[in-house]
Amino acid sequence: MTTKIYPLLMLLLASCWLTACDNKTPNTPATQVVKKYAKATTLEGRVSNDHGLIKTGQVIAIDTEQHAIISTQIQDNGHYQLEIPADTVLPIVLSANQANAEPLIVAIIDATISKYDINPRTTAIANKAKAMGGYTRSNLVIAAEGMVSVPDANKTTTGFRGDPTTQYGGWH
Repeated sequence: MTTKIYPLLMLLLASCWLTACDNKTPNTPATQVVKKYAKATTLEGRVSNDHGLIKTGQVIAIDTEQHAIISTQIQDNGHYQLEIPADTVLPIVLSANQANAEPLIVAIIDATISKYDINPRTTAIANKAKAMGGYTRSNLVIAAEGMVSVPDANKTTTGFRGDPTTQYGGWH
């Protein structure tokens, strides 16, 4: 028994010693990958509130510095469609503005998804993620999971079935 432990102990000590001697590598800060739209991309979806589809108003794409990127009108069927220019850096926020109501928003962090519904649930998720430190994937996932109520029929003894974070809008 001790003959097997001794070589492992020596290997462990040697690795610690070699690691401690390597002080010549500079401390480089972690680089953050900038995500952006590689090409112009059309985003679309529906805007709704607790009473149904919103038929009038405007959807505005806003960057992290609160500058408007592009805007469009909401159609009679609650649908919007706008084209995000190439090289637009993520995250961005789509804000649905309507008369006499608070804006509804959805945070966008993924350039591969093009359909985003905007509703009170997406607004609550985006606001919670922002309060947690910003529109990051991990913050949006945590916010979405906290907002989702899972029907008992969709639960298993090990957790959820399905994806509770679809478009960061909840259980689908």
